[in-house]
Amino acid sequence: MIAGRAAKPVDVIVVTGMSGSGKSSAITALEDQRYYCVDNLPTVLAERFIEVCAESGEEMSHVGLGLDLRDETYIAGWPEVRRTLEAAGHKVFVVFLDASDGVLLRRFSETRRSHPLGANYDLPEAIAKERELLDGVREAADMVVDTSDYNARELKRRMIETVAQTATALGKKPAITVRSFGFKYGNPTDADLVFDVRFVPNPYFVEELRPLTGLDAAVAKYVLEREETQKFLKHVGSLLDFLLPLYAAEGKAYLTLATGCTGGRHRSVAIAEVLARGLHDEGYSVMLRHRDVERNVS
Repeated sequence: MIAGRAAKPVDVIVVTGMSGSGKSSAITALEDQRYYCVDNLPTVLAERFIEVCAESGEEMSHVGLGLDLRDETYIAGWPEVRRTLEAAGHKVFVVFLDASDGVLLRRFSETRRSHPLGANYDLPEAIAKERELLDGVREAADMVVDTSDYNARELKRRMIETVAQTATALGKKPAITVRSFGFKYGNPTDADLVFDVRFVPNPYFVEELRPLTGLDAAVAKYVLEREETQKFLKHVGSLLDFLLPLYAAEGKAYLTLATGCTGGRHRSVAIAEVLARGLHDEGYSVMLRHRDVERNVS
């Protein structure tokens, strides 16, 4: 057991979640960011391992751990291990990767890998049982990432963002992702706050603006200079001024704010850009993503 304060605090990102959700890809992405990574480390060895890292050189001051049901002691043992690590001064950030049952079924079918619970259940039952067992782990995670719509490249980018946000996420202010999207392609499943901006007249119906996006000055001007948009931004700003300190006080380390319009190319993009700039100017770590801006205009 770790006694007292660590000689050198270690930043620890734990990758956990549903089997088939992309944990191996996430670990690889952390390695590319110069994290010293160990996948499937037995939970009972985690404290001693981090202690060794704390006693080693700078190259082991940033660590990635892959933890999941392959270790039977994980669910029961991890909460106490985390408390011990943090009591010793280490910074721990837990990322829970998830995906829809249908996507998990497809991925297992494509890779022909066996599920960790496959010895006792068929695949749909194994996924359902794992989801049940990990419910508490998901609830306690600092960040939940739904990888249903991610390919390997997009998941790697998402983990790079996670590394960039960790320092802020472990501090006093939550790290914030601002994401634009189109309702016609589905709501973002990981959003904490969703703002529907379809009340703004749609540039899609203006012929010269249709092929453009909210990143173009002409569309941004059309959207942002409207009186209703300015009132909306003022109200949202007041709401965030009220909510964000409360989220921070409750220990919420990461927040996703989404703006949605019909296709995710015009109104939501222009408004997300303004919100992201405002939050950045207030000292928050902000990642801005436009989920559907590159989809073709139909």
